[in-house]
Amino acid sequence: MKSTDPALRESRQFGVRAVPVLRPLGWLARGWRDLMHCPGLSLLHGLALALGGTLIFWLARDRFWLLAGAFSGFLLVAPVLATGLYALSRAIERREDASLATVLAAWHPGDTRLVRFGLLLALAGTGWVLTSASLITALAPGVVAKPFDFLRQVVLNDQSHLFEVWLALGALLAAPVFASSLVAIPLLLDRPVSVLGAVFTSWRVVMEHPAPVAFWALLIMGLTLLGMATAMLGLIVILPWLGHASWHAYRDLVRAAG
Repeated sequence: MKSTDPALRESRQFGVRAVPVLRPLGWLARGWRDLMHCPGLSLLHGLALALGGTLIFWLARDRFWLLAGAFSGFLLVAPVLATGLYALSRAIERREDASLATVLAAWHPGDTRLVRFGLLLALAGTGWVLTSASLITALAPGVVAKPFDFLRQVVLNDQSHLFEVWLALGALLAAPVFASSLVAIPLLLDRPVSVLGAVFTSWRVVMEHPAPVAFWALLIMGLTLLGMATAMLGLIVILPWLGHASWHAYRDLVRAAG
């Protein structure tokens, strides 16, 4: 416990603001404004992330038992990959130059905090991939190789509750990851706080204001599914939009010290 005491004290330097339940709609509005302010760099981030999702789909196209977990695991790691978008929104907020240099500066080689946090998210994503693949291959009544197999053998199977179990396990992993990263990554970019201090701050936000955070999570999930339903093309716009909006979520929810 002593090892966490400094991080707890560090977290308490940041206040948590109360926001209305519907405030996430305002984050989306401001995120869209930022996207329109620097569309080229924003959409470049979206294209890179969408290509990453497409690559995962292509590599696991005949192994859907792996694809289901791999793609959702990729979405767990995506917030740290959007660090450049947070940097752009911060520059716009400060009325500074929002350029490629701004994005590159966010990944300062001497600051390993974001890399370490990204590795933690990647570890969580890998754990979910392995759990998902093991669950489906072990309990599915037939071979799950293609999307239709997953739909027939897992989702629409009336003889088992595999899909419900799969969703429950996914939520069990995704909820703490979301709670840990809600404001942690923008905070790491914005302030000289430790990874654990940022995570504790993120958890304080979730515990003190669960309703708007839950609404924000639903919006993220719904928009991401919409983007996936358009053969990944919608993600080119939706992912940077959500990235910019996440910066405004951080600025609304956390009262930074000093």
